[in-house]
Amino acid sequence: MSISLADEIRTGANTATTALENQLIAHRRELHQHPELSNQEFVTTQKITDWLNAAGIRILDLGLKTGVVAEIGPAHGPVVALRGDIDALPIEETSGVPFSSQQPGVMHACGHDFHTSVILGAAYLLKAREDQLQGRVRLFFQPAEERFGGASQLIKAGALENVDAIFGLHNAPELPVGTFSTKGGAFYANVDRFQITITGKGAHAAHPEEGVDSIVTASHIVTALQTLVSRNVAAQESAVVSVTRIEGGNTWNVLPQSVELEGTVRTHNDDIREQIPGRIRQLISGVAGALGAKAELHWFGGPPAVVNTPRWAEFSLQAAAEFGYKAEVATAQMGGEDFAFYLHHVPGAFVSIGSASEFGLHHPQFNPDESAIFPAANYFQQLAEKALHELSVK
Repeated sequence: MSISLADEIRTGANTATTALENQLIAHRRELHQHPELSNQEFVTTQKITDWLNAAGIRILDLGLKTGVVAEIGPAHGPVVALRGDIDALPIEETSGVPFSSQQPGVMHACGHDFHTSVILGAAYLLKAREDQLQGRVRLFFQPAEERFGGASQLIKAGALENVDAIFGLHNAPELPVGTFSTKGGAFYANVDRFQITITGKGAHAAHPEEGVDSIVTASHIVTALQTLVSRNVAAQESAVVSVTRIEGGNTWNVLPQSVELEGTVRTHNDDIREQIPGRIRQLISGVAGALGAKAELHWFGGPPAVVNTPRWAEFSLQAAAEFGYKAEVATAQMGGEDFAFYLHHVPGAFVSIGSASEFGLHHPQFNPDESAIFPAANYFQQLAEKALHELSVK
């Protein structure tokens, strides 16, 4: 972004608006062509750094391996943070767009290139109005969201120091462009992962009576796990238990010694979250024992639920309606987000912006509508300024 473009933005020239929109789409496409996995975002980090430097936006030295934290505004006053994420997924792209991933087996299938471009746009717009800001806006370009470790890395590095409120976004392919949604309280679910190792006794497939069938045992366990929600969680609560991988055996005529299951548990309720691992252990032990096998649970706790501060969720919705979005109160989502960790330290809100993709998140043909990028950048610039004003008045 050139200095002349920044000057044009200050004057509000239509040509500058068009130029900035084109620039943000170009940024998004550049990032999309060169995706990088979690904690490997070295080129992405350098590109973002170069773009921010070219715009005269100061970058904070936090000693990060990947990712960027920048800041705009005076040294005094409140601090509002805006967060975008930068990592991609291990997915082979099949969208067919001219700017498809040039990295085999890696794709921005969740729209983090979209998010980065939105926050870059907000940064450019805020920089053009820096002398009018009533405090600082801190910009997070966070690594490793897909591995759920990036937020904790930034927090440990000091990125949240003095932050009074934080806002983040996720594109929503199921929503049309021009639609905005969020809600106070629990919004996204916690994300926990489990593995179950079932050990039986191998045998020739022609003589199953000589072994203990780990595949049959695994099949019974998969079926029994479905009762954890339907018969243990109240109907008005939200919870999901999904088995997503089953692996065992290596030939057609041998009963394998062991089978491994893997899956995820999602809920918005901390009490339910705490109870489920114990119930899984009890269930798999009973089923396996009844069939002469053994079952062992390995539990991997992920990020907690995203719990928006009601004040800032309502503030975000009102700002969206004033901006011109079709602003709706969201229903609770079962997806997960490590933005949750920020909200354990400071108040704020996570929001959804419609991106109108025919194919959903994590799909190899995911393709969000780029016309949503520039309005979202404008919205986050205005949201940051409104939040700074709100915090200054209070």
